[in-house]
Amino acid sequence: MDILIIGSGGREHALAWKLRKSPRVGKIFIAPGNAGTALIGENVAVSISDLPALVDFATSRQIGLTIVGPDDALAAGIADAFAQAGLRIFGPTRHAAQLESSKSFAKDFMRRHGIPTAASHEFSDSIEAHAWCRTATYPLVIKADGLALGKGVIIAENPSAAAHAIYRCMDAMVFGQAGARIVIEEFLEGTECSLHAFVDGTTYVLCPDCRDHKRAYDHDMGPNTGGMGTISPSGSLDAPLLQIVNESILDRVVAGLRADGITYRGMLFPGIILTKDGPKVLEFNCRWGDPETQVLLRRLDSDLLDLLEATVSGTLGEQVPRWSAQHAVCVVLASGGYPHAYEKGKEIHGLKPAADQDGIAIFHAGTRCEENRFFTNGGRVLGVTALGDTLAIARDAAYHAADQISFAGLQRRSDIGVTTP
Repeated sequence: MDILIIGSGGREHALAWKLRKSPRVGKIFIAPGNAGTALIGENVAVSISDLPALVDFATSRQIGLTIVGPDDALAAGIADAFAQAGLRIFGPTRHAAQLESSKSFAKDFMRRHGIPTAASHEFSDSIEAHAWCRTATYPLVIKADGLALGKGVIIAENPSAAAHAIYRCMDAMVFGQAGARIVIEEFLEGTECSLHAFVDGTTYVLCPDCRDHKRAYDHDMGPNTGGMGTISPSGSLDAPLLQIVNESILDRVVAGLRADGITYRGMLFPGIILTKDGPKVLEFNCRWGDPETQVLLRRLDSDLLDLLEATVSGTLGEQVPRWSAQHAVCVVLASGGYPHAYEKGKEIHGLKPAADQDGIAIFHAGTRCEENRFFTNGGRVLGVTALGDTLAIARDAAYHAADQISFAGLQRRSDIGVTTP
């Protein structure tokens, strides 16, 4: 079976890397891909926003299954377009993907179906938002309603910070139309973890938990990013807590989707915070996380294609995936200045000695290749991922390999797997 993967990040490289191991996978195409995916399959120069061209490509090449990486493609309705063309695709419809593409939609869904989350208020008028914040209790969390590349969440410690955040979102439109409407939430204290579940409309299969490190700098300082590194397992979810998460969150989400007449087939990725009052949902993502995918697929011992096909066909109940008991750590190497302005085109050195380390897989994100030389081409450049019998062993291996890689302006955190977000 030939496969098409939509996207160009480290997540898509990891998906291609894992699918290449399946004996049932033929050719792998990645649109548009990066320098790493080109080493595994064939990159296709089609934008993720050009849905007709993607449909035409999948039809002409008789693609057996398409897997969607980025959230904006799902929000644009790529799953609907492929289904209308009679093509199989892993990813929820545009309507279902509103769980991620609209914070207010997700909040309303959770309120109606009794899913624990932070108390919140939604605003489409900045004057009303400013007035409400003047009498609020702090800190607050201010979120752009729409998709903002993982950067539309601002923690406001006081009224001045809240006013600035509202101005950036709603008046300066820093996040474009994504910030035209905002959600203001109570600030929840606790330990965060990421969950991923394959959902086939009626059944879900839960993956091991992860922990993402969102802030740009050590000790969880600096602005939010798309993710500077991950570990799996998170070390925070024991069996009793996981049972609570299943019953109070995942069971209710799947039942709520069915009650609302929404057929959800794809990956559901809720961000969870473990508070003193129990687990609560911070946000929903309707696709694989990045860089969570990198550590999850290092730990998956089963054939990924089996899980993807079962999700699309509604037969997940027949799947019992096998997961390694080892720990996985991913350290992201980013361009200097990320998540703000950064330069591209810096030559990357040391990839081969890093990749030659035992137990290491290097997933490309923002890279390009010219005449067998690799260059930076994005904010997050590489994800150096290691396995180990303990978290400490995996962490040491990942950082030892990362030490072999260099490029001008390289930025990374030194505390992945140490700091608890």
